[in-house]
Amino acid sequence: MSTQSYVYIMANVRNGTLYISVTLNLTKRIFEHKSKTIEGFTKKYSLDKLVWFEEHPNIQSVISREKQLKK
Repeated sequence: MSTQSYVYIMANVRNGTLYISVTLNLTKRIFEHKSKTIEGFTKKYSLDKLVWFEEHPNIQSVISREKQLKK
């Protein structure tokens, strides 16, 4: 089964803190970051700027790419 998946990077300010994660619905997830509706790291550090994303055909490949980026 193929499901579009995304790996993305959020930031708070230029040369500031970065956050790398994955999602199946990029638009919804970015809205959640910007509106600060989810408790956690991104809310605590005001990570609300999408700086980069990549689309993948399935969840396995996007998780693999996320791990690669975090190294």
